[in-house]
Amino acid sequence: QVQLVESGGGLVQAGGSLSLSCVASRRTLSRHVMGWLRQALGKEREFVAAISRYGYSSYYADSVKGRFTIFRDNAKNTVNLQMNSLKPEDTAVYYCAADPTYRSTTYYSKMPTEYDYWGQGTQVTVSS
Repeated sequence: QVQLVESGGGLVQAGGSLSLSCVASRRTLSRHVMGWLRQALGKEREFVAAISRYGYSSYYADSVKGRFTIFRDNAKNTVNLQMNSLKPEDTAVYYCAADPTYRSTTYYSKMPTEYDYWGQGTQVTVSS
């Protein structure tokens, strides 16, 4: 079982930046592919970014590619999402998630259904 706690959300103007942080309870975070997903009001939860167990690989949704960066520090049990050039359509609740399956070191999980451990979410609102 992995408990995840996100922080760093808030209100920002379009074009601005926010940095989200996720702290995991498990000291062996390197066992898990980690991801960030989001859910806008009235929409389904969607994939944003994922990073492999040791950070060798990462993957981004087309909508955030070039603007968002995911990175992790297994020694500190943290996974972060740096969001730049934010747009109003980025407004959503952002969730940190962990894939429970022990994956290869270059694998990244792109489907929401691959994640079983979720944080409580943090609201990001981008005003136009």
